Amino acid sequence: MRPSNVPDTRGLFISFEGIDGGGKSTQMVRLVARLRELGRHVVESAEPGGSRISRRIREVLLDPATPELSPTTEILLYFAARAQNVDELIRPGVASGAIIISDRFTDSTLAYQGSGRGLGEELVRQLDRIACRGVKPDLTLCLDIDLATSAARAKKRDRLEEEPDQFRALVRDAYHRMAAAEPDRFRLIDASGTPDEVEQLVWEAVAPHV
Repeated sequence: MRPSNVPDTRGLFISFEGIDGGGKSTQMVRLVARLRELGRHVVESAEPGGSRISRRIREVLLDPATPELSPTTEILLYFAARAQNVDELIRPGVASGAIIISDRFTDSTLAYQGSGRGLGEELVRQLDRIACRGVKPDLTLCLDIDLATSAARAKKRDRLEEEPDQFRALVRDAYHRMAAAEPDRFRLIDASGTPDEVEQLVWEAVAPHV
């Protein structure tokens, strides 16, 4: 049950996307805080992660000690974690009127595995239909930076952050194609400025929806 001071409004699903080093985590924290100050009930999720089961899957996916993980195993694990989040967090949250904010969703798989790993868009779409069953963000905020900035900021904490510039380029290009294909849902946010400047751009994209 929602607290009595939370407005009775429709639920909303927002995702953050972008190549590594774009500041997603910082901006997600700031957006969550702002929305809660407005009295909205916010549920945070992450990919892979979010629910307890999905966090267990994350340990396998991002462990630098598992370089032998094949691209097919990788994509199936991502969708397994996502399916759990859809059932446990996203569908119930939106139905209750909450704002769900997720650090990545299927767009990441399209960019990283579909494009970066070369598995193809159609395979990702097929798995999305099985795992997500039509669930899609209402708004996707892609924090966009150039490849040099991404390489400089990446902390090499997991397998994906250790990928070469060619891989990053394929991922970034895929995000730009998504933005061109779905401009109403998918917004490129210039993340080259200060955190405060980027926060303002994020809020300008979100405010009409809340």
